[in-house]
Amino acid sequence: MRNLILSALLLASVFQSAFAQGLLQEQFGSGANAFTMEFVTIGNPGNVADTTGGSYPIIYRSPNPFGSVANAYNLGKYEVSRDMIDKANSAGSLDITMSDMTSYGGNGMNRPATGITWYEAAKFVNYLNTSKGSTAAYKFDSSGNFQLWSSTDAGYNANNLFRNSLAKFFLPSTDEWYKGAYGSPGGTWYDFPNSSDIPPTGVVGGTDANTSVYVGQSGPSDVNNAGGLNAWGTMAQGGNVWEWMETAFDGINNAAVENLELRGGAWNSFSVQLDASFRTSPPNASWEGFIGGFRVASTASIPEPSSLSLLSLGAVVVALNRKRVK
Repeated sequence: MRNLILSALLLASVFQSAFAQGLLQEQFGSGANAFTMEFVTIGNPGNVADTTGGSYPIIYRSPNPFGSVANAYNLGKYEVSRDMIDKANSAGSLDITMSDMTSYGGNGMNRPATGITWYEAAKFVNYLNTSKGSTAAYKFDSSGNFQLWSSTDAGYNANNLFRNSLAKFFLPSTDEWYKGAYGSPGGTWYDFPNSSDIPPTGVVGGTDANTSVYVGQSGPSDVNNAGGLNAWGTMAQGGNVWEWMETAFDGINNAAVENLELRGGAWNSFSVQLDASFRTSPPNASWEGFIGGFRVASTASIPEPSSLSLLSLGAVVVALNRKRVK
């Protein structure tokens, strides 16, 4: 009896440990259009912001402070892949176009989705929400033009006129992305998104620690093969492709036409562009760069226990009941 209880408790603790690490999966679409997105939980809510801004005193240096986020949230473990865009296009009639990467390593299904405008990234995120019965994160009029949420809209947030507060999925704000890239569960800030003050080693691909796809590579790698994980468990927030922020370059989301921010560097970048001090902005949100992509964030939620963990807990209950009967 004692061994049964210990075994059940051990099995339950394994799943609880996985939950504690924020290993989350979300399923979208169905049938031939089904795909899975993996997220990691970025905890330590209400953290102190980073006031160093990285190691390079350059003209692109980010305004300080950065990276303080009031609440826990989830951040995509990987960049959005071409396969995800293809399936969302088919299921949601999104008509999102991507760059032809034939000259840069090919158009494999697990390569990052490049050539995506900020508006297309927002529409993809809206599909993630509406396909699961949630509120769209971003507002578009009947002609497909991006709009600000107004005070008469449910989910209106006066502090961020871009994002609907009722949405589950969204593009990460600069603070959310920055914290996931340069922060850590213990609160330490780093200059580079490999949880180090030393640049990662440039590689063609792979998952070795302290590596990233950058420094003159011929193209991006698959989203799940683009370098080592950082302290939170995300991949390629440095290198592979530049990533869209939800936040306008001036830091205030208060106009329907804004210059949006890009961070993280790409496969052809130098180490300075992976540093926390570096950010850039294309001419406008309609930029379709073959070196640019994005990742998705979501509200934090407690994963539903798996059937195995429920069975293990059930075994504990049964064992204890039998013990009481005897």
